[in-house]
Amino acid sequence: MARPLRFEAPGAVYHVMARGEGGKNVFEDDLDRIVWLDRLGEACGSHGWRVHAWVLMGNHFHLLIETPEPNLVSGMKWLMGVYAQGWNRRRNRHGHVFQGRYKAVRVNGECSGHYFRIVADYIHLNPVRSGWVGGTSGKTLKDWKWSSFPQYSGRRAPLWLETDRVLEAFRLSPDGRGKRAYAGYLEERAKDREGVLTDESLAMLRRGWYLGDETFAKKLLSNLDAAVSKKRRARSLRGDAVRAHDEAEAERLVVRALEWMNLPPKSKDLVGRGKWLKEKSLVAALVRKKTGVKNRWVADRLGMGVEGNVTIALRRVRESGELKKKFEKLEEVLSAND
Repeated sequence: MARPLRFEAPGAVYHVMARGEGGKNVFEDDLDRIVWLDRLGEACGSHGWRVHAWVLMGNHFHLLIETPEPNLVSGMKWLMGVYAQGWNRRRNRHGHVFQGRYKAVRVNGECSGHYFRIVADYIHLNPVRSGWVGGTSGKTLKDWKWSSFPQYSGRRAPLWLETDRVLEAFRLSPDGRGKRAYAGYLEERAKDREGVLTDESLAMLRRGWYLGDETFAKKLLSNLDAAVSKKRRARSLRGDAVRAHDEAEAERLVVRALEWMNLPPKSKDLVGRGKWLKEKSLVAALVRKKTGVKNRWVADRLGMGVEGNVTIALRRVRESGELKKKFEKLEEVLSAND
C-alpha cells in the first residue's frame, strides 16, 4: 500500500498531529497525559527536538516542533509506539491506539513569523474550540493545564519547551513581561469561541502539506525532487506533498512540450473535440510516464474532456508505431534541455 512521503530536513518546523483509532480517546485520564509528556520529553532528549507549543485533548494531540536534525520520522515512530505499548499494557489490551500515521505539516518559521503565530494560536486555542474553556464555559484558557499555554503565562516549563520563538514571532520580549502580554492576548481571544481563528487562518491550516507563502512552497517542492525520485517505485508514494510535487513537475513538462510542438500554452485554448489529437496524446503519455498525476489532472490541463479520453490517448501512443517514434523524440528533446 502506498504511504505518505515524510520529507525531513535539518532545522525543519512541523505542525504534528494524530488522533485515536476510530476517534477513541487516547488520553483518558491525567496519568495518560503525564506519561505522554514524559515520553515526549525523552524523545526531545534523544533526538534534540525543540517543542514550541503543544496541547493534549481527549482523542488527539498537536505539536509545534522543530527538528535540528532530520529525524522526525524515527522520533515520532518511537514516541507513538512506546506510548501505545504502555497504554495497551495498562488496560491489558492489544491493537492500534492511534489512527494510522501522524500528520506532519511543514511550517515556514522564517521571515515575519506570521505562520509560526498561526500554528501556535491554533494549538493553544484548541480547548476553546472544544468548549472546555473560554467562551461561556466560565473557565479561562489557563485552566486547561494540558497545553503549553499555562507555561507561557507563568507556570514552570519543562526543559524541552522553548517559549522564545513564539514570543519573538509576536515581537514580544522573552521575559515575564512578554509572556504576560502573550497570555493576555490569547485569554482575550478565548472569550469568543466562534472567533478564535479567522477564516483565512483556517484556510491556511487546512491547505494540506505546508503552511507558508508561495516562495516557501516552491522551495519545498524543489527539495522534494531528490526524495521523490529516489523513493518512488510503481507509485509507492502518496500524500499531499507528493501530489503537489507531481503536479508542479507535470505542469513544467506540459509547458515545455506544448512550446516545442507550437501549441497554445493555456488549457482553454486546447479544448475541442479532436483538436490536436495526436499532439495532446503525446503530452499526456509523457506526463503520465514521468509523474504520478491522475488522469483527471491531465484531462483538465490538456482540454481533453473526460478522464476516459486520457486512457484512450495513452493506448493510442502505445499501439501506433508513428506515435511511438514521435514520443521517443519528444522525450529526447526535453531531456537534452534539462
